[in-house]
This record gives sequence, structure tokens and C-alpha cells, in this order.
Amino acid sequence: MSAVLAVSRDYLELSKARIVMMVLITTAAGYLIGAQRVDAVALLNVLLGTALVAAGTNALNQYVEREHDAKMRRTRLRPLPDGRITPRSALLFSALIAVAGTIYLGVMVNWLTAFLGAFTLTSYIFVYTPLKRISTACTIIGAVPGAIPPLMGWTAATGSLALDGWILFGILFFWQLPHFMAISWIYREDYGRAGFVMTSVRDEHGLATARQAIIWSLALFAVSVLPSYGTAYLIGAIVASLGMLVMSIRFFFDRSNKMAMKLFMTSNFYLIVVMTMLVISART
Repeated sequence: MSAVLAVSRDYLELSKARIVMMVLITTAAGYLIGAQRVDAVALLNVLLGTALVAAGTNALNQYVEREHDAKMRRTRLRPLPDGRITPRSALLFSALIAVAGTIYLGVMVNWLTAFLGAFTLTSYIFVYTPLKRISTACTIIGAVPGAIPPLMGWTAATGSLALDGWILFGILFFWQLPHFMAISWIYREDYGRAGFVMTSVRDEHGLATARQAIIWSLALFAVSVLPSYGTAYLIGAIVASLGMLVMSIRFFFDRSNKMAMKLFMTSNFYLIVVMTMLVISART
């Protein structure tokens, strides 16, 4: 039994279960914001299919980057570089659940949502992942697949793409950028050791990294106030966005790992507040 539990933990780690959970939260938010009437079965279907696609994407990413993960302190004990899962098993597992998730979304939800899921996987694995070793533009490119889950929730609820759905996409897109600037600054030495070309790796003093955090926080502020869901949402979005902007400015003047972590934690708080306010305001 203990061996089965250990293997299960390894595959959950390969799938990045915590990231999958965050993906599901934003997907559920997109569904709840877009749905005129909440259908529990439909919501469960889109969450299950999205979980499979997201887990498959994460596992496939670890398969592709296993040699680079072995060079980084924070990833060298992942199941693949540590030898607990073989590359062949990881590839088979990731491919099977990703394909199963895509088909499930198409059959049980709709093919537009399935297409968005497939686009997320292919753009993340075949564009963003190799670009991480070529250009600092990888961060912006990688934010595209990262912003699609709430749009998948929206299309699952409505069956179509619409402005409000794209605004959700925009919020997640711009949110990821200061969020990742904070992470990349904290782990800049590890990224450099693995050969990843991040802004933080080439930014000796952190000025460019912090400057980008401010710029993207401003863009996040602008898109966060676009949804027309009443005064309560607007006030909440302004307060949360100002928190992100203020912390990004503080990071500019104090580019320590401690301040970067504060920005990272603030970004997590922002996402919880804004997504919660959006759902509540849209359903009342």
C-alpha cells in the first residue's frame, strides 16, 4: 500500500497538482461568470476535462525539460530527474491523459472548449517551452496559454467567445507577468544554471525585471476595471490592482528576494479577491 501511495504521489507531482488546482479555480470562475444558469453536471464536466488536459500539459512539460530540471536546485528532486519515473512512462502518461481530457471536453462540453484546451497544450509545449532557452519573450508568450482556462470556463457556459470572456483572459494574462517577474527574480540563479533565458537571468541589478513588473501591473489595473458588474466589483478591483501596483513599485526600490516574495504573495491575494468578486458580482 505504501508503494502505491508513493507512486501516486510521484504522478501527482509530475502533473503539478497544485497548479492544476489553480487552473481549475480560474476555469470554474469563468464558467460561473458566464453561465446564466449554473448546471452542476456541466461544471463538473469542464473541470474534469480541464484537469486532465492541464495535468497532461504539466507532465509533458516535465518530460521535455527533465534534463534542465536536473540542473536546478528546486527541481532536481522531481520524479523524472530523480529517476522515480522513467521518461517513457512519463510520456505515455502525459499523452494519454491530455488526449483523454481533450476528447472528454469535446464530447461532454463542446468542441470550442476542447479546441482551447488543445491550443493551451500545444502552445505551451511547442512554443513557450523551447522559447525559454532562446528569448526573454518567452514570459509574454507563456502567459497566453496560462490565461486560457477562464476562457474555457466561459465557453463551456456560453458555447461562444465574447468580450467578457476575453476580458477574463486579459486579467489572467496581465496578472501572470508581475507574478512571474517575482518568481523569476527569486530563482534567477537556478534558471541561469538550467540555461533558461529569462529577463531576470540577464538583469544583474533587477531594474528591468522590476520595471516590467510595474508596467504589467499598470496594464492589469486597466483591464481589471473593465468588467461592468457594479460598484462593489469596481471598488474591489481598484483596491486589489492598487495593491499589485504598490508592491511592484516597492520591488523596484528594494529588489531583494524578500520583497519579490511579498510581490508574489500579493499577486496570489489579488487573484483570489478579483475572481471571487467577479463571480459574486456576476451572479447577483
